[in-house]
Amino acid sequence: MREFLTSQLGVSVVLALVIVGAMQGAVAYCIYYERKIAAWIQDRYGPNRVGPWGILQPIADGLKFIMKEDVVPHHVDKPLFILAPAIIFVVAFIGFAAIPWGGQWNLDGHIVDIQVANPDIGLLYILGVAAMGVYGVVLGGWASNNKYSFYGAIRATAQMLSYEIPMGVCILIVALTMGAVRLESITLSQTGYWFGFLPQWNVLLHPLAFIILFVTALAEANRSPFDLAEAEQELVGGYHTEYSALKFGMFFLAEYAHMITGSAFIAVLFLGGWHFPWIPWTQPEATQWYAVLAKMAVLSAKICVFLFVMMWVRWTVPRFRFDQLMRLAWKGLIPITLALLVWTTVLVYFGKPRSGWALLGNAIILFVSFAYAASGGRVTGRQRNLPVVDASPSAALGATA
Repeated sequence: MREFLTSQLGVSVVLALVIVGAMQGAVAYCIYYERKIAAWIQDRYGPNRVGPWGILQPIADGLKFIMKEDVVPHHVDKPLFILAPAIIFVVAFIGFAAIPWGGQWNLDGHIVDIQVANPDIGLLYILGVAAMGVYGVVLGGWASNNKYSFYGAIRATAQMLSYEIPMGVCILIVALTMGAVRLESITLSQTGYWFGFLPQWNVLLHPLAFIILFVTALAEANRSPFDLAEAEQELVGGYHTEYSALKFGMFFLAEYAHMITGSAFIAVLFLGGWHFPWIPWTQPEATQWYAVLAKMAVLSAKICVFLFVMMWVRWTVPRFRFDQLMRLAWKGLIPITLALLVWTTVLVYFGKPRSGWALLGNAIILFVSFAYAASGGRVTGRQRNLPVVDASPSAALGATA
């Protein structure tokens, strides 16, 4: 038994169980913190009745979901109706497997990776798992046999397919810059320093790609301002209109699990993952147990920052119209990311992918984009010159005369 626990397989199994349990608790309290952040932004209290400071509210909500009557309408396609939340829930909880959580650990003389799986195609695994989430949404909308749910599923499909293109291009930019698709290798490549003190994080090379990847992560998780698939004012809740009880709760648990995995993924690609500059415990050569805990704490802190920003955006930025949503992807984000990809390819050809030229290219592309938008280029809406109508009383009287 001891040999199993000290092997890579044993560490991976234990780590998977720990992370799944931690994520299930985290997604419950993410809902609590989102309600608290919303209350802070809107100058009110938020949950404050169940337990001190309302910290037992997630437990009460979970019990409510479990104990409520599970209604399955007679007009739905029952097998697919039940399968949809299960698919989206499982997909949301398997994406973490390729994330490097804590570097390496010297366990009884054996070096093991603090990672559930360390495949050579970690980037492709994350992309493939994230893309499967659309199946749960589409099946939920289709199986509900409800026009509002179906409209929400169609919107979600178009949105996810559109925003996966700039997301994939941003990830390809990182892969070209690093020359690797293993997430652990990408993390290790960011542990060095420029000028002896500036961390070699990719966010300093490609800040524009970092921002676009964060925006597309919001769209992939159906987060505001991209939550058009469940627009209550138009679609009465969208693809989960007909769901109730625990199946309804599984959609929300999956959404927050996607947020956690997406935040960890962005932190690994652009913010050095478990690395934090100038702290010896978070350097690659530190393999003690307390160094592993410190690295996991650093990555968890970065995830918490991303989660806070996602929640902050939800309660600050208004929801897009659907035509604005699609135009932003196809006429805004995709051309910008393609220009970044071309520039990165040129730098790789000349052997300077991690130089100041990368940052200069980001600045030029950003300037050109702003100049195009300022010149009246149509990007995010029905930006047309409409005729000016004189609504004064005298004009109305003249028209009637």
